[in-house]
Amino acid sequence: MMKRLLPLIATIWCALTINAQSNDSLTAKDDSLVRELRMQIQELKLQSILMQERLEDSGNSAREDSLRQALRKARIDSLRSIIKGVPLVIEGDTLFSLYDRKGGMMPEERVKSISEAILESGKSMKLVADTVYVFEGDYTTDIMAGSTVIMSVTDNDAIWQNTTRQELGAQYCKIIGDKINELHEEYGLQQKLKGLLYVAGILLMLFILIWATNWFYRRWRLRIVRFLMKRLSPLAVKDYEVLNMHRIGIVFLTIFNVLRYFVIFLLLFFCIPILFSIFPETESLAYRIIGYVWNPFVSIIKSVISFLPKLIQIIVIIICFRYLVKGIRYLMNEIGSGRLKVTGFYADWAEPTYFILRVLCYSFMIVMIWPLLPSSNSEVFQGVSVFIGIIVSLGSSSIIGNVMAGMVMTYMRPFHVGDFIKYGDTEGFVIEKTMLVTRIRTRKNEVITIPNSNLMTSQTSNYTFAAQNFGIVVHTKVTIGYDVRWQEIRQLLLDAAHATKGIRQHPEPFVLVTALDDYYVEYEVNAYTNQYEKLSLIYSELHHNILDSFHTNGVEIMSPHIYAHRTDLELQIPKDQQKPPVKE
Repeated sequence: MMKRLLPLIATIWCALTINAQSNDSLTAKDDSLVRELRMQIQELKLQSILMQERLEDSGNSAREDSLRQALRKARIDSLRSIIKGVPLVIEGDTLFSLYDRKGGMMPEERVKSISEAILESGKSMKLVADTVYVFEGDYTTDIMAGSTVIMSVTDNDAIWQNTTRQELGAQYCKIIGDKINELHEEYGLQQKLKGLLYVAGILLMLFILIWATNWFYRRWRLRIVRFLMKRLSPLAVKDYEVLNMHRIGIVFLTIFNVLRYFVIFLLLFFCIPILFSIFPETESLAYRIIGYVWNPFVSIIKSVISFLPKLIQIIVIIICFRYLVKGIRYLMNEIGSGRLKVTGFYADWAEPTYFILRVLCYSFMIVMIWPLLPSSNSEVFQGVSVFIGIIVSLGSSSIIGNVMAGMVMTYMRPFHVGDFIKYGDTEGFVIEKTMLVTRIRTRKNEVITIPNSNLMTSQTSNYTFAAQNFGIVVHTKVTIGYDVRWQEIRQLLLDAAHATKGIRQHPEPFVLVTALDDYYVEYEVNAYTNQYEKLSLIYSELHHNILDSFHTNGVEIMSPHIYAHRTDLELQIPKDQQKPPVKE
């Protein structure tokens, strides 16, 4: 172009020079025109120079660009086996991968930005999806959706894919366009309107099914119950009626009510996930709701199946220990009934010994079963076990104390059921002796319950044992003044003892002088008896006989504190028992 301009400029310059020499008499107007033409020629010269420089620069830059492009391609080829692209994944669908950055954005950031743009355009609430097209720029090829830039394809992206930028842009445009159309068909406004219609239909169907279930329950429950009760009879075990007809009717009504709620639960369980699965945004929630019920059920079934071998072991252990305890029970019954005698082992030890052995057997059985239980090695299971053990140990300390005291007393054998004992101020017959308490019936038929720990730490008297082996000493005291001879008092007390029923004659009764006080003498009569159950009657009769014996013989039962001389004071003895005065 510059070669064609230069002759034209030279021709115009020569013509202007010749014209200027031949017409010296031009006007001022012509001079200004000539100056203007000269300025234009100068500008044309400058433009030609600039254009020449630009041509030279463009040639150099093209060569540099080609070299730079070759170097870039060589570098990218060397990185293909090292660098892995970042895939663009939209709802589980991999569209393509990016390898290079764009400006300051790393491939991961580019993929995230492109994914957000595609999802925003595809899930827009529009009736028609935006048109996806390619916009060619100087340095990038932009893929547009409406007025939104989805992504920009660079030359480096094209080199990574072994193609040109324009071809790669067209390829990505088709992939992105198809994905946006697919998303719009799934999330668009038209799909939402259809989903709302489906939701309304399912809710209407659910309401009708629940109403029909309740209607059937209200209409037929009483009829079905009456029909069943006509064909059933009361459930009885021996003489005890476990379920009468009224209770059977209540049981059936309860069962029908539970079935009604179960059917409603099944309807909700199936319909709610269907409702959530209509819209893609809530589809994952539908699977999650199903999983809340189904996963525990499957987990329980798997746990039960995996636990079956250990369950069989537990059943075998329980059966073995059950028959072992039965064998021990049979052996202890034989010893307790006296049919089997073991030297040094008393019959009344059989029951507590059986209790101890049974506890030991069951404890050993639990120790064997414990590791076989599900989650027995978990920290939670062990923590709960320790907590329960602490609570039981703290709450049952007194119970354990009573049990241990009952066991110790059983082997100490201080008394038996039926013995007449004295505990503190309480006297009575032992009517029951358990591992925790002992019950005593007093002479007034009062039943007193005493914890075994109290009996263990207190003194008890066994009148039955003493009566059968040694004889119980019945004793009572009287105080008489010094004016009566002790021989006479001794004889009167012995006569009263001999006259009492229930008193043994061998060993013979005896009298002891237990105290010589300032004003009187204290006498104590002692006699033996084996009739421990009549102690109160024997004491009463002994006291009666003492009164009769003393009064008949003119002896006053008094404990004087001073000596008084009688004048006309009568004797303090019943008149019918007084002896006539002796005449001197």
